[in-house]
Amino acid sequence: MITIDRVSKNFKNKIAVDAISFEAKDNEILVILGTSGCGKTTTLKMINRLIEPDSGSIFIEGKNIQTVQKETLRRSIGYVMQHSGLFPHYTVAENIAVLPSLLRWDKAKTAQRTDALLEKLNLSEEILKKMPHELSGGQQQRVGIARALIANTPILLMDEPFGSLDTITKTAIHKEFKSLDELKNKTTILVTHDVQEAFDLGHRICLMDNGRIIQQATPKEILYQPANDFVKDFFAAHRVILEYKITKFEEIIPFISNTIILNEQTDLNQATVWDVLQKFSIENRYADHYQEVLKAFVSYRKLQTV
Repeated sequence: MITIDRVSKNFKNKIAVDAISFEAKDNEILVILGTSGCGKTTTLKMINRLIEPDSGSIFIEGKNIQTVQKETLRRSIGYVMQHSGLFPHYTVAENIAVLPSLLRWDKAKTAQRTDALLEKLNLSEEILKKMPHELSGGQQQRVGIARALIANTPILLMDEPFGSLDTITKTAIHKEFKSLDELKNKTTILVTHDVQEAFDLGHRICLMDNGRIIQQATPKEILYQPANDFVKDFFAAHRVILEYKITKFEEIIPFISNTIILNEQTDLNQATVWDVLQKFSIENRYADHYQEVLKAFVSYRKLQTV
């Protein structure tokens, strides 16, 4: 869907993005991960030409974006900014309807699509008449996502969309976001500095540092097969919890000897080990199950590389 080919960008003789190349595939969430100043937001903004590259090419569905008018390009791409980016003097309804207005949708179509998104994002119709400052941080971010999704564009760009939220709110929105059926037919590129967010949401991760891409891989590959010491060290502080989150329960089944667990928990095969352990930690009657799963995971982990 999106191809970045040796793209570079300098600001005042300082290299922000250094001849990077990568692809974002159809219907995947690609996360660009890195610390502040690594070039990830600049990269994202070059895809919808908010920033123009100094060299290299960007293609969407094989077409060079430089051959497309900026306005036309941006109307075909959903964009979620940092801190929601809502227009402060517009109501929620007006914020969500910005792109439909530009596309000249009739009011009935806009209202129908708005109502559908509000339901999916756990927002009430009561907020439509409110101004952004009257909303909580979580509500503002949900409205920003609704605005980006309303036209059902094939591409969604997200720049640190959940960065300003507290941990509890962020966890709730992550679950809602992952469950959205709109994402199944979109290519999404999400920029974040949050390692756990990258692993929670990304199908693949593109790790950047000093304007360069250090490694592109699935969460499991980047954790168990790091390209170099920088990659290994980058995830070191979060490694254990990330391993629980990327490992499916079905992967550790060969290491489980308690058949009661297997018979009772067939519905958890697609869940992660992290999810299963959370489930078992809630009720005392699952204490033995918890220990058995923990033991099985340790055995499984020993067989992984690195």
